[in-house]
Amino acid sequence: MSKVEKAVSCFEQGFLCSQAVLSTFSTDLGLDKETALKVSGAFGGGMARMGEVCGAVTGAYMVIGLKYSSTRAEDSGFREKTYQLVKLFNDDFSSRNGSIKCKELLGCDISTSEGLQRARDQKLFSSVCPNLIRDAANLLEKIL
Repeated sequence: MSKVEKAVSCFEQGFLCSQAVLSTFSTDLGLDKETALKVSGAFGGGMARMGEVCGAVTGAYMVIGLKYSSTRAEDSGFREKTYQLVKLFNDDFSSRNGSIKCKELLGCDISTSEGLQRARDQKLFSSVCPNLIRDAANLLEKIL
């Protein structure tokens, strides 16, 4: 099973977009799956269901950080490389999907009870989110 398929499968098992993306790539980058699931657990629904930056996107940012960031403050070159790759990811994801914001990607504001109900009624989480996870994982495979 490819990483893209693993990420979508993880989401379909009931995990959040952010969890699906980070946990799929984390073990190859030195972070165990359990910790990855915990760390990324607050980022679903556009940051704790606030409809902001898509969880698949924040999960991808974390993956890029794991791969390219440094644990030493003086290693500013790593910071610039990480920022450059996050921007590249961001531009490509936005180009493919029109936005990186959850509420824009879903076409409703899930931070409100009405918007959340609309997303559930229209089954947006099962019809839209897997494609966003797929795009994020595909882009990550190119970047990594």
